[in-house]
Amino acid sequence: MIFIYASDDTALELATAAETLFPGEKRIAIGTKCNELLAYFDEVWSLGEFYPNAELLRPLLTAIVPSGSIVLLPHNTFGLDLGPGLSVKLGAAYVPDVVGFDGIEGATLKAVRQEYAGQVSAHVHCDISRGAVITIRSGIFRAAEPSKTGQLIDHSAAVAGITPRRRFVELIQAESGDVDITKEEVLVSVGRGIGDKENLALVEELSEAMGAALACSRPIVDAKWLDKPRQVGTSGQTVKPKVYLALGISGSFQHLGGIKGNPFLLAVNKNPKAPIFQAASVGVVADLVEFLPVLTEKVRAAK
Repeated sequence: MIFIYASDDTALELATAAETLFPGEKRIAIGTKCNELLAYFDEVWSLGEFYPNAELLRPLLTAIVPSGSIVLLPHNTFGLDLGPGLSVKLGAAYVPDVVGFDGIEGATLKAVRQEYAGQVSAHVHCDISRGAVITIRSGIFRAAEPSKTGQLIDHSAAVAGITPRRRFVELIQAESGDVDITKEEVLVSVGRGIGDKENLALVEELSEAMGAALACSRPIVDAKWLDKPRQVGTSGQTVKPKVYLALGISGSFQHLGGIKGNPFLLAVNKNPKAPIFQAASVGVVADLVEFLPVLTEKVRAAK
């Protein structure tokens, strides 16, 4: 059985990963907001309503997940908090930050990870005979299509008696600034590959021509070229556009973790081995300074 902890839209991506790795295997979602997942999983185990807390979930999942199971988690701050300790509790292998699979031979899982900021693909072999906890990078797998009529099972009673030492107090949303990129359907996002601050004008011309909002990755904010509310990623804003243009963005899991909803993702980067191409719908290997004026001209002509 394949178990997936469902905390957000990444649950649908993990459902696709499960089907890719174990086609036809029974897949079960575990989480706190579950009704909308019934069309994607064979069973959905509801834990009730509480803020996801890895300290609470480790003993809880250990109690209800059978030994030898495969557990898929998103490779984000939550998955990094939960995964290692859970694998120890389950006596299972731990495989973090997976970006692909080469298949399974017997009890050996062949997974692909990336090293040195995505410059090297590492093909690792792992014994999963006693189960495994695997974290998968967001955006690598397309969200699953609804194909199930799952059964909802209440496991909220299992939460009773577990008292974590830390507790959720409140969630403070960052100020949206002059634009709220979380509500935009089309985003043009720029990263360190733009080179110089003066080249931002090329990106602004493209976003204006497309009628899109301008966003960015963390290095642009760190350089103070754009304001923090425009940053996409786990340390910035979580966005759910229909179209996302990633310009000069390498594609770290911190950045991809802020992109939800399976948008059409166009990536432009002069490095053909950039990790962003793993998640892109369309990839273009080009120098931004040369490519952006041409693209802007074509967009204006099309309009």
